[in-house]
This record gives sequence, C-alpha cells and structure tokens, in this order.
Amino acid sequence: MMENGFLLRRKPLQKQYKTFPILFPQFLQIATYLYYLFIYHLFVFTPLLFYKVLSLTPMIAEKIILGIDPGTTIMGFGLISVKKGKMEMVSIHELILKKYPNHETKLKYIFEKTLALIDEYHPDEVALEAPFFGKNVQSMLKLGRAQGVAMAASLYRNVPITEYSPKKIKMAITGNGNASKEQVAGMLQNLLNLKEFPTKYLDASDGLAVAVCHHFNSGTIADTKSYSGWESFLKQNPDRLK
Repeated sequence: MMENGFLLRRKPLQKQYKTFPILFPQFLQIATYLYYLFIYHLFVFTPLLFYKVLSLTPMIAEKIILGIDPGTTIMGFGLISVKKGKMEMVSIHELILKKYPNHETKLKYIFEKTLALIDEYHPDEVALEAPFFGKNVQSMLKLGRAQGVAMAASLYRNVPITEYSPKKIKMAITGNGNASKEQVAGMLQNLLNLKEFPTKYLDASDGLAVAVCHHFNSGTIADTKSYSGWESFLKQNPDRLK
C-alpha cells in the first residue's frame, strides 16, 4: 500500500496477537478463581443465608401486644396477635375491683393480674391508656396509681410500654376522638371479626382498643410516651425521682 510515495507493508497477523500467549495464563487463573467463587456461593453461602432467614422468620412473623385500660372499679386487658399485618384477638380479660374494700388491695391485684398475663402470653409490647385530666383530684390520683402499678409490672418483666391518650385511642379506632364506648366496641368487632365480646363490661374492650391503637401507630412518630425499662422511664420523667 502506497502512502506519500512510501510503500507500507501490513504487519503479519500473528505479530498483532503476540501478547495473547502471555495473557492466557492470567486469564485462566481468573476464570478458575471465579469458578470456585461461584461454587462457594452456590453450596456454602446461599444455604447459610436461607437458613438464617428461615430461622429469623418465626421471630418477626408474629407480635403479641397487651393493651391495658387502667381503672379503680374495672380494669380492662386485651391481647392481640399481629401476623404479617393481620390482627387477631388472643384474649380479653376484665378485673373487677369494686368488690375489694380498700385502694391498697386493688393495687395489689392489679399488679398480680398484669404479671400473670405477661407470664402467660409473653407479650412483646404493652400499651396503656394515659389518665385523663378531670376535676376530681382524688379520682385522678387513684387512677394514676392504678396505671403506675400496671406500668411497674410490665417494666419488672422488661416489657417495653407505651402510653396513649384516650382521644388518640378513639381516633385510631373510630376516626372520632369523642366516640362512645359502644362505638369503639362496635368498630373493634369489625376490625377483629368478632361476633360479640365474651366479657360483661366494655372496659375490657377498651383494653383491646389500646392494643389495636398501638398496632396502628407502630413505626410512626406520635404524641406518645414509650419506655423500654426503668432507666428509660426515669430518664424521661426526672420529676418523679425523689
């Protein structure tokens, strides 16, 4: 081939690829490494990963929530199970306190009942209705004690607790912060597919409503107070430490 009066010769084909024999051993080493890496992932890493996922699945597939409606006459307890976002009622209880002669005895039974339910059902979390502010100071004081005893029993078993205001609970269940007990109970029947409540008083359904409210608010930032133990409780309530 002529260019500017000079005769150019094409380089021999074998000389253009003379580096191939030098690179071939390196290519063979890389291919061997990738092959063994594939075998490792296929027969070692992948089975271990599946085993780990399967072993963790039962732990995260179900969550038990205990809801408590504090009271000095009737105490309501409701337990729900949450599996893959679906709620089911586990149990519902009511503690009749009006038959006991004094407030100290009522507090004793509240503590024992809360501990008994925690030991029997092993809830992952406990939710309580916070006392409302009323005009009767003595009633508020007794109601606060009842709630405090239930909180103490939960923290004694190292179960994290969360408080919700009565309006927030009603809003979460019915969409109306001023709903009646009957309206809350009716909505709970629809949410949990219940034909009727097995308890005589609606206070037990209020405990169930607290548990459902807690499930609806899980993972959201809300005007609630949560405690994972005594240290957390005292840190967030320094005014209660004397």
